Amino acid sequence: MPRRDELPLDRGQVIDLLQAHGILPTQQRVEIAQVLFARPQHLSADQVLAAVNRERHLVSKATVYNTLGLFARKGLVREVIVDPSRVFYDPNTEDHHHFYNVDTGTLEDIDPGALALGPLPPPPPGTVTEGVDVVIRVRRAEGG
Repeated sequence: MPRRDELPLDRGQVIDLLQAHGILPTQQRVEIAQVLFARPQHLSADQVLAAVNRERHLVSKATVYNTLGLFARKGLVREVIVDPSRVFYDPNTEDHHHFYNVDTGTLEDIDPGALALGPLPPPPPGTVTEGVDVVIRVRRAEGG
């Protein structure tokens, strides 16, 4: 996985990254990945759709949603669900948490060392813990 300081990725690097995750690098998948790996950012599917169609060829909404789902399943990006109707796709798959600004609708990383979690409870029988996602919702302070 590229580090945040290794972004942006060029087309060849994107193709190599897709192949390393077992994803066939079709033209649309490469274009979507190039948008995601252009810089450290958190994008919704609609933002990816707009960026791909603004800068490149026409890609359908279904293709974007299906591709983002594939990228998440293959571990290429991380889905961050801030509420039932809002999902962001984060190219940083390392363990980290987020601030979600409810006024602006933006998502921002929290420094991994800034939040300490205590021991987790044991998972239910027959399951294992896959990860912990903390989303702290913030808004503009009154008078600020």
